[in-house]
Amino acid sequence: MALIITDECINCDVCEPVCPNEAIYMGPEIYEIDPDKCTECVGHFDEPQCAEICPVECIPQDPHHKETEEQLLQKYHKLTESL
Repeated sequence: MALIITDECINCDVCEPVCPNEAIYMGPEIYEIDPDKCTECVGHFDEPQCAEICPVECIPQDPHHKETEEQLLQKYHKLTESL
């Protein structure tokens, strides 16, 4: 399942650079996560890097984008096949 950044975000800028899929971007008010690019770091790391580094713990799983680990791994392969 993709992750989401809640409105508790303080725009500290630490999550965006650690995302290996470049899924995090600045939205109108706070950072946002593109669910089509978010693999919860499956294929890259054991834990989602943005959630690990977030000082206010505002990056939970997005209930609107439920995916299995196998689906996340398939998305990882699709995103990285041209690299």
